[in-house]
Amino acid sequence: MPDFIYLASQSPRRRQLLEQIGVRHELLLPGPDEDAEGLEAVLPGEEPADYVQRVTALKLDAAVARHARRGLAPAPILCSDTTVALGRRIYGKPEDAQDAVRMLSELSGHEHQVLTAVALQAGDRRLAALSVSRVRFAAMTPAQIAAYVASGEPMGKAGAYAIQGPVAQYVENLDGSYTGIMGLPLFETAGLLRAAWVL
Repeated sequence: MPDFIYLASQSPRRRQLLEQIGVRHELLLPGPDEDAEGLEAVLPGEEPADYVQRVTALKLDAAVARHARRGLAPAPILCSDTTVALGRRIYGKPEDAQDAVRMLSELSGHEHQVLTAVALQAGDRRLAALSVSRVRFAAMTPAQIAAYVASGEPMGKAGAYAIQGPVAQYVENLDGSYTGIMGLPLFETAGLLRAAWVL
């Protein structure tokens, strides 16, 4: 059994979280010929939980194919995807600063869900889990939102924020998995790795 896993994610936070629980990993990132962002398109009428699990499965399919194509040493492959939802509305990564302001303005003063799906391919076995957390933001003023967006942190983040950053000062309540909101729920991830005899 290999003593490491492949992480098919560009997120530095997911790397940090795996390191936190002592999981050795190597990155298995898309090549320039792959349309990684294209996998994140939302289907009409799709529920947030269905969306995040479908996208994670697609990303894992792509990573498994990438692994085979590159002829890499065998090891389990881990994939994860996070989305933010207000009701049935899905909030992905903001397209630009204006989009980030829109998202944060809509989330301000409301409770939303953060859904993170995790999937692990270990040989012929595929294991998956879903973490759902609830986060309530206090009302933020336009100036507060503008200052946060100007920091650049919302870009590349689902829902236009990072829970571990300055936006934490507006988090009134959190119910669920802090690491899931960061992008990799460690309880669920460790459970998958144990089930695959990796941890």
